[in-house]
Amino acid sequence: MERVSWQPLALLLLAAAAAVASGTEVGYDGRSMVIDGERRLLISGSIHYPRSTPEMWPDLIRKAKEGGLDAIETYVFWNGHEPRRRQYNFEGSYDIVRFFKEVQDAGMYAILRIGPYICGEWNYGGLPAWLRDISGMQFRMHNNPFEQEMETFTTLIVDKLKEAKMFAGQGGPIILSQIENEYGNVMDKLNNDESASEYIHWCAAMANKQNVGVPWIMCQQDQDVPPNVINTCNGFYCHDWFPKRTDIPKIWTENWTGWFKAWDKPDFHRSAEDIAFSVAMFFQTRGSLQNYYMYHGGTNFGRTSGGPYITTSYDYDAPLDEYGNIRQPKYGHLKDLHNVLKSMEKILLHGDYKDTTMGNTNVMVTKYTLDNSSACFISNKFDDKEVNVTLDDGATHVVPAWSVSILPDCKTVAYNSAKIKTQTSVMVKRPGVETVTDGLAWSWMPENLHPFMTDEKGNFRKNELLEQIATSGDQSDYLWYRTSLEHKGESNYKLHVNTTGHELYAFVNGKLVGRHYAPNGGFVFQMETPVKLHSGKNYISLLSATIGLKNYGALFEMMPAGIVGGPVKLVDTVTNTTAYDLSNSSWSYKAGLAGEYRETHLDKAKDRSQWRGGTIPVHRPFTWYKATFEAPTGEEPVVADLLGLGKGVVWVNGNNLGRYWPSYVAADMDGCRRCDYRGTFMADGDGQKCLTGCNEPSQRFYHVPRSFLKAGEPNTMVLFEEAGGDPTRVSFHTVAVGAACAEAAEVGDEVALACSHGRTISSVDVASLGVTRGKCGAYQGGCESKAALAAFTAACVGKESCTVRHTEDFRAGSGCDSGVLTVQATC
Repeated sequence: MERVSWQPLALLLLAAAAAVASGTEVGYDGRSMVIDGERRLLISGSIHYPRSTPEMWPDLIRKAKEGGLDAIETYVFWNGHEPRRRQYNFEGSYDIVRFFKEVQDAGMYAILRIGPYICGEWNYGGLPAWLRDISGMQFRMHNNPFEQEMETFTTLIVDKLKEAKMFAGQGGPIILSQIENEYGNVMDKLNNDESASEYIHWCAAMANKQNVGVPWIMCQQDQDVPPNVINTCNGFYCHDWFPKRTDIPKIWTENWTGWFKAWDKPDFHRSAEDIAFSVAMFFQTRGSLQNYYMYHGGTNFGRTSGGPYITTSYDYDAPLDEYGNIRQPKYGHLKDLHNVLKSMEKILLHGDYKDTTMGNTNVMVTKYTLDNSSACFISNKFDDKEVNVTLDDGATHVVPAWSVSILPDCKTVAYNSAKIKTQTSVMVKRPGVETVTDGLAWSWMPENLHPFMTDEKGNFRKNELLEQIATSGDQSDYLWYRTSLEHKGESNYKLHVNTTGHELYAFVNGKLVGRHYAPNGGFVFQMETPVKLHSGKNYISLLSATIGLKNYGALFEMMPAGIVGGPVKLVDTVTNTTAYDLSNSSWSYKAGLAGEYRETHLDKAKDRSQWRGGTIPVHRPFTWYKATFEAPTGEEPVVADLLGLGKGVVWVNGNNLGRYWPSYVAADMDGCRRCDYRGTFMADGDGQKCLTGCNEPSQRFYHVPRSFLKAGEPNTMVLFEEAGGDPTRVSFHTVAVGAACAEAAEVGDEVALACSHGRTISSVDVASLGVTRGKCGAYQGGCESKAALAAFTAACVGKESCTVRHTEDFRAGSGCDSGVLTVQATC
């Protein structure tokens, strides 16, 4: 008998044992997450893998780690992974395993928010539209069709990540998993409390059955909390929130760093001071894990990635901007806070604590003590006055309005949330290479509307007006409704259409006769347009379009789209009465456009003869345009400036950059005329502030990731211009730091300035003690310090970054008593 060696088997067993031994044990108690037996204070940030590219992931994750983050959090995007039932996509930006491996390689933890309902300003909240085709389906309620599909997808994701050994117990980075999302916000609005309660408890049981080896969380689930899950907080502030049970830690899953933007809204900005205030207050009040939503917002690439009327940009005013650049001072100010909090980790998580209100509930001192050490927070929630607070040692500390001072030894203030010590960066867009800025050579192709101008060819017919999402399966933004009628003689009418769609185009006998779109949030409008019918057969073609699907609210999937029910009628122009009600006529249905079926955006070789050169028509609706260009040199992020276009979709080298609509001008709102970090930040109502971009195009710059571009060879941009625009105004730019400023630096501070992407400081323009006008990038001096200007010029010019200590010597000869220094440099 052949002798079998025991060594390979023994080695395998040892390897398996080592793998198990290398796993991380994750638990929790009433103070914090417990990792390998140690309580941990954790700071996390959201980076959504489909809103960037795999090539961007390592840099984004590295910057997050350097910013003081311990973990990366992401949703899982069901409709991106399963766009059609049982047809899966885990390639490119949807390679979730690769994303988590990048997190692991960076030495960071990960938080997996499966949902699979995610909201996220994402089409249908991440739920695939094909769910509606399943008999008996009720979204997010206790019914077998939904729960079966939800469990199937959840198990698929869990098994895929288990296979890759991505959970902490396997040695992977994932320390928390989430099931469902913000269900507590809608439970009492679902009209069936029993079904809602059964569903959320089923979710918890199903999740725990997955045996992932890490705790499960449910955010915004403050009522009817299932056992064996941790309920968590979402919002701009969570210091006043506490979990339902005392045996689970206080976790903040979403600290909103800004706000999403709709086509009719200006840009939202949440100040670095206010975010720092919220974080400091959270950890002052026994917080243990906080996640920034978003840390990098990114881009809504493709048509399935944005909710209703949400712009392509999902910048979110995050510490890393849409393109992956560091947003200063937000990034640096929070990094400084993280460093201070981490230095206090042990005392915050193990120490005894005492809260003392200082004569008013708006002012509170919290003292943590452990053995012979102590740490203190002093918070001032007044938004209109600073306060003087005297601690036990007799020392008095001045705390600015709406701020928190942190004293790691209860003696010296190491950090105040209102005092920014890091630089402010002004990002500028520079023209690309000459071949780009000199103008692009365009060709064009008309969208073939002819097949849709009659009702003779369609997918099916129905004697009623159907709902758009269920009819099209959301495989396109567009659905054609077409009918015909016999008419005697010539007559003029008003075509009246009632729709719940977002846009509507009307054609009569092949001619475009009207276009209308709903204001954001309306989604119900009437279009009336004059039409002329001839004798004989007349054709009416209505093109309904959606601009993203509803993603939030109770029963959001029941919100209709399209010309469901109508009515559609022809109104007599003389009597103003209905001459023809076409609502129950025979309607022919067809989803999509001819160019979508032909995949015109891919610029296939067999289709290239269809493109026309010569004089390019502009302001022509339903037109395709194409141009080639060279990629701008360097490594700076690239953007396409689409100002001058109307509305449509843009591709580069076949990659969908998203919907564009620069002709939509953002509303004028009071928040554009006032900005003060002090006071509660609000995204709705009269309290809005610090807005920019009122009366400007909602979005004109569109991210073109470097990985979409080919260096040294032609790149192809294809536009589908739906509304009619001028492509000859399109140009490309790169984005980088243009000016770097340090403000309010005090004597003894280390003042650091930095450019980006290899650019160096070309000049130091301002070094002022106490008197400056304007803002960073356009400061005017006053009380100039020649000594400071000389020191910064010598240390900084020609370098990508520099650090100079602010000393008393800078005040010599300046004529100013202030020790506060402002410096501006040009990159």
